Amino acid sequence: MTKLLLKGGEVLCADGQIRTVDVAIADSVVAQVGNVDSTWMAEQIIDCKDKLILPGFVNTHTHAAMTLLRSYADDMKLMDWLENRIWPAEDNLTGEDVYWGTMLAIAEMIKTGTTTFADMYFFMPEVAKAVSESGIRAVLARGMVGVAPTADKSLTESEEFYNEWNNACDGRITVMLGPHAPYTCPPEYLKKVISLAERLGAEIHIHLAETAGEVAECIKQYGMSPIALMKKVGLFDFGTLAAHCVHISPEDISILREKGVRVAHNPGSNMKLASGVAPVPDMLEAKICVGLGTDGAASNNNLDMLEEIRLAAMLHKVHRLDPLAVPAATAIDMATVQGIQALNLDKLGKIEVGYKADITVFDMQNPHWYPRHDRLSLLVYAAQGNDVHTVIVNGKILLNNRQLTMIDEERLFRELQIRGMKLVSNINK
Repeated sequence: MTKLLLKGGEVLCADGQIRTVDVAIADSVVAQVGNVDSTWMAEQIIDCKDKLILPGFVNTHTHAAMTLLRSYADDMKLMDWLENRIWPAEDNLTGEDVYWGTMLAIAEMIKTGTTTFADMYFFMPEVAKAVSESGIRAVLARGMVGVAPTADKSLTESEEFYNEWNNACDGRITVMLGPHAPYTCPPEYLKKVISLAERLGAEIHIHLAETAGEVAECIKQYGMSPIALMKKVGLFDFGTLAAHCVHISPEDISILREKGVRVAHNPGSNMKLASGVAPVPDMLEAKICVGLGTDGAASNNNLDMLEEIRLAAMLHKVHRLDPLAVPAATAIDMATVQGIQALNLDKLGKIEVGYKADITVFDMQNPHWYPRHDRLSLLVYAAQGNDVHTVIVNGKILLNNRQLTMIDEERLFRELQIRGMKLVSNINK
């Protein structure tokens, strides 16, 4: 049995309180939270004085390998961005590109405190390979576009990917099905996805109601909102993670609550693409599970979940003209507990005995952590991603004193610079 001890840190406990206690880890789970005595023979002890220990962040929606396109197509409208820059570049992708792009994303996420991410993209076996090698936890979905020539092939590949990788890597990988959105996946195609989901027992990850134009076109074509359309075709019957949900009505919110749909809120991407402001306070009030996501690095442009926590807390304050709209503790809950619930994972998201040891440790020995009136307030409104000192996933240290233990950063940087530039070299700008 591998034993690890986080000694004397300030721990965000399962009841929401911060206490100075030890956290003992045995293999992949939390074994003790409290004053651990000397009989606990840990193989490694990490001195956590002046450190804040909390559950690892959960990125509920991203396209990891889009790190390859970071800074390539900025300050554009969504459909122009997609149709004229992103999709043409993605046509040039290889599986090897996606592997390296994903590995860079994982490195960035680990170094800023993320322990679990939900990804929707292409060449998913290569994504799974990067997840396997890096030690992070992930919920993966092969993106499917119903209007593309590869529509049926993507269904077959999704089934093969599910059968090979679901619950792989000691349970670190979960597989969902990933129809892109109603505007790229007509109802007839979505019914094929639903049939596959039912047969496999898989859940679904989809973009919904991201822009006003998308919603208007759906109403024009089908006489109802994207949310109502998804209910009608039965997409919500097998467990659904819905990314964005920006332009939704009270009726849509009622449907989301009724069908138990979980939402991935992406404040940074929604702001940068000027998609709008999702009614998150209304969804939370309706008891809808809302996690946080970064979206891809081409539309954010970083994968720092601490930044999303801060944006979620501040965006809704100014939008509602209400400083209580999303308090600090709520924003942290969205990035941890609700993030895990959004991905429908179990025994994660809390530092509690018997839970998986997915833990992030922040170093508070920096000027912006003083004076320490309120640790959670400092985390949300003052902390920085590079304050992350240690990251543990499934009981294994992936970041030790700010150094990655499983990933060669220098090689990553070389690969991504070459591959990123080559990917867009034949596209007119």
